[in-house]
Amino acid sequence: QLQLVESGGGLVQPGGSLELSCAASGSGFALSNSYVAWFRQAPGKEREAISCIRPSLTIVHYEDSVQGRFTTSRSTDKNTVYLRMDRLEPGDTGVYYCAAVRVGVGTRCARVADDYYYWGQGTQDTVSS
Repeated sequence: QLQLVESGGGLVQPGGSLELSCAASGSGFALSNSYVAWFRQAPGKEREAISCIRPSLTIVHYEDSVQGRFTTSRSTDKNTVYLRMDRLEPGDTGVYYCAAVRVGVGTRCARVADDYYYWGQGTQDTVSS
């Protein structure tokens, strides 16, 4: 059974950094053959897409407010996708989720949460002084 396991969240001061990891476990599931996205949900707001990484390693950016501060990457060897977050702001506070869908007919990077089949458990990231 596939699981996406997130790690790396926590409390950080404004201007600080965090790196989130999303590791896949489960026989035969390769994140390198999947579309993997990061979402976040701020308190009282809807879940929003941040970015998506394709099998080709190209990145689709969905959230303008994090451009130049957040970096999405993947390690094929570790079967893990990362979200590096720099110059964090209080507005970045929320629960961060990774989500994945295998490459297949009709699948692609998308900003709609329902387009992803597998989800991580979520990690709380709080930016506060």
